[in-house]
Amino acid sequence: MAEQKSSYTLEDLLECSHGRMFGPGNAQLPLPPMLMIDRITHISETGGEHDKGEIKAEFDIKPDLWFFPCHFEGDPIMPGCLGLDGAWQLLGFFLGWIGGKGKGRAVGVGEVKFSSMVTPANKKITYNIQLKRVINRRLVMGVADCTIWADDELAYTITDMKVGLQAAEQLA
Repeated sequence: MAEQKSSYTLEDLLECSHGRMFGPGNAQLPLPPMLMIDRITHISETGGEHDKGEIKAEFDIKPDLWFFPCHFEGDPIMPGCLGLDGAWQLLGFFLGWIGGKGKGRAVGVGEVKFSSMVTPANKKITYNIQLKRVINRRLVMGVADCTIWADDELAYTITDMKVGLQAAEQLA
């Protein structure tokens, strides 16, 4: 397993996307353009609202991102599911980062509320994930809440999102 750091660059995250960070068969981020994270600015097993850990990360918004021309023509906004997916990506990364074994899979979400839209005029979205429950035994799962900010405006509030890690034999 890679050295456990408290922040990660895009280059580090791409190593994870290629499966080289947590070892074969373990947590792996998607490759661009589905990778919805440019950097993790802080990750910790302690602290946060529930003292179970927290993650802070950023994604740079560029007007030429792949989804703006098709969602929607003449009225470009980032699809809401991509912000949720970015939050799930980070929770899965956290599970690999703490040494959990298996491939990451989104398990569910309690509620997603949209407060504002992400448009090409925005510069950056910021994820703030607060871990609520972490299980790292035979079952590996994280439960967390997340807020996503578009520049300085709250864009999403996500409660009870869940990601699990599944060993290869569990995926069949």
